[in-house]
Amino acid sequence: MADSVIYHNPRCTTSRKTLELLRDNGIEPDVIQYLKTPPSRDELVKLINDAGIDVRTAVRKREPLYAELNLADADDDELLDAMAEHPILIERPFVVTPRGTRLARPLDSVREIL
Repeated sequence: MADSVIYHNPRCTTSRKTLELLRDNGIEPDVIQYLKTPPSRDELVKLINDAGIDVRTAVRKREPLYAELNLADADDDELLDAMAEHPILIERPFVVTPRGTRLARPLDSVREIL
């Protein structure tokens, strides 16, 4: 496994820009297309904790499924269960390097771990 990983969605502009930023800085990460190979619930918990964010920050609230599943009032466990079952709900991209883990929202937050 590479020293660095990006949980990537090639259809997402921010995710593509983040991958480009990594490569521009000499980092060739393992690219995990998380919609095809989703992280487990435990892996999600680790990513979120390591990134220093709360669970709600890691959820794509603008995703139509968020409203369909009535997640606005969900607790952390319910959100994690929903993200594990429906990876489209995971905010993207998460980046892991030897210097830490960040959710690239905003993109510049990744610079802290390059």
